[in-house]
Amino acid sequence: MKTCAFHTLGCKVNQYETQGIRECFSGAGYTEVRFDGPSDVYIINTCTVTARADRESRHLIRRAHRRNPSGKIVVTGCYTERDDREIGDIPGVHLIVRNKDKNSIVDRLEMRKNAAGIAREQDYPEMNISDFKGMTKAYLKVQDGCDNHCSYCKIPLVRGPSRSRDVESAIMEARRLISKGFKELILTGICLGAWGEDLSPRMRLHELLERLAAIDGNFRIRLSSIEPKYVDEPLLRSLNRSSKMCKHLHVPLQSGDNKILCMMNRPYTARKYTAMAKAARHIVPDISITTDVLVGFPSETEGNFNNTCRLVKNVTPSRVHVFRYSRREGTAASALKDEAPSDAVRKRLKKINDLAALTSLKYRKRFKNKATDVLIESERDTDTGMLKGYDDKYVKVLLEGPDSYMSKIMTVRIEKVDEGTTMGVLV
Repeated sequence: MKTCAFHTLGCKVNQYETQGIRECFSGAGYTEVRFDGPSDVYIINTCTVTARADRESRHLIRRAHRRNPSGKIVVTGCYTERDDREIGDIPGVHLIVRNKDKNSIVDRLEMRKNAAGIAREQDYPEMNISDFKGMTKAYLKVQDGCDNHCSYCKIPLVRGPSRSRDVESAIMEARRLISKGFKELILTGICLGAWGEDLSPRMRLHELLERLAAIDGNFRIRLSSIEPKYVDEPLLRSLNRSSKMCKHLHVPLQSGDNKILCMMNRPYTARKYTAMAKAARHIVPDISITTDVLVGFPSETEGNFNNTCRLVKNVTPSRVHVFRYSRREGTAASALKDEAPSDAVRKRLKKINDLAALTSLKYRKRFKNKATDVLIESERDTDTGMLKGYDDKYVKVLLEGPDSYMSKIMTVRIEKVDEGTTMGVLV
């Protein structure tokens, strides 16, 4: 029996692509085992968004080699695109595979003919998944690459230009996943909002959403992340029109200061971001807006940071993912000096996280004593032992109930909202 083990770092696109690789190995007769145990093959799907992600990738490679020194370690993902020599120097690495060649890993590993040309002949190497192991929700990748070139971001260097998945291919995969019983499809891409711009004829993301929402079945559709410039009226109207569309947008902010946004090469101002959020809430009442904030960008002053806090307070996101700036070689920002002192950055991180907790509480309080539909996860909350799930606004809800409710959409009334939790009971 041939065995394989997987570990995935980074974004939802990587999670999707690992599932595609998993299905390739299963079709070749491999049995999946835990990554922390012995295996014939270890597949590590890496991330390179931050220096920390690079370090974690190297740590995983060494850990796999310790688990089985004779096992074959395959390293793929974004870290391989510009740092393959560094990876190749780590003991135990058997094969390094670029992102565009992920769907030929088994062929390369087993040295089948023409393996090297499989993915390179395609502008958009599809993986065509049919399941999603260990997940209540399924990711549906419809786009890859990015043309934005934010000054701090390495991803365009390792993922290439924006490419869109054919609409019919996306619909066929959505039907497969729905037929497997998945109640939520999360559309994902490196720059999801750019979907359709390179297709012929040109299409817009809201058109894909409308085609997907027309599929029969009891399921819902969520967007993983979308840049502010793509949040336009047609998209918002599509979200509001269909009961299958989750009333939630994750729209990265990064900074609320115009000078820093300009240095980041972000194509909007603080005022435009605020106007986008206002328009979203006008067209889609009670919509949840979640966001990303990057702290400690070179030359960020206390005043610049306070502008970010002011915008976050005004927009009231239901969740904020806070990052510390990480210098990435090859990006425009890597040449910038004047990084903020570590102590100052730590204080800013705490301040923005404290503010995020307050805006989350303020947003969630409006739903107390109201009913909402919650997709119950397949695992219980580790701290409380209660069932946990997310509603269409991406609010995490805890409730009592049997395991038979798992992987189902249940109507829940919100009974308690505090800083850390949202509690509900079945209606």
